[in-house]
Amino acid sequence: MSAARLLWLAVGAVALTIGAAGYALLRLSAEPAKFNATDVTGVPWGKELRLTDHTGRPRTLEDFRGKVVMLFFGFTRCPDVCPTALATIAQARGLLGEDARRVQGLFVTVDPKRDTPEVLAKYVTAFDPSLIGLYGDEAATERAAKEFKIFYQAQAPDTHGAYGVDHSGQVYVIDAKGRLRLYIKSHDAAPEAIAHDLRQLIREASG
Repeated sequence: MSAARLLWLAVGAVALTIGAAGYALLRLSAEPAKFNATDVTGVPWGKELRLTDHTGRPRTLEDFRGKVVMLFFGFTRCPDVCPTALATIAQARGLLGEDARRVQGLFVTVDPKRDTPEVLAKYVTAFDPSLIGLYGDEAATERAAKEFKIFYQAQAPDTHGAYGVDHSGQVYVIDAKGRLRLYIKSHDAAPEAIAHDLRQLIREASG
């Protein structure tokens, strides 16, 4: 079995673990499921994020309290998963009308060597001007990925020095109180389904 295959199997195992945890939480709840995404409310991780945004400003999750946050890890040279996920995030936010101002999209690069602030700024704002790109040094990136159970690993460079980065592809949703609530499989999530879940969390924050 190839190394790449083993890596993606590891990613799949993490996703299944998260999904099982969300399912168990739903089964224990007396209320019917109200989200399209997997509800991971109460997991003991995904609580902290300390990076720098594409304008050079240090950021933490506390900066976004009061807003619902959609969080995705990727890299700007990603050929498929990342642009698809960011386009979906932007589309879901666009379906919210006036409530869009209460939702913040965050893109964390797992390739900070190449994803400079300038590169990040051009990339994320091409999908949605409100999107914020986040980066850190190797240690900060590793801490953030570990906190959110994200797998990533750079591939071996080709003869021209170009390389890709294998990485997890989920979108996380954090509520207005800073709690990790939802796990979204970005490759098969519809913007309408995500928008529904965002509205639910916005209502919670307004209640």
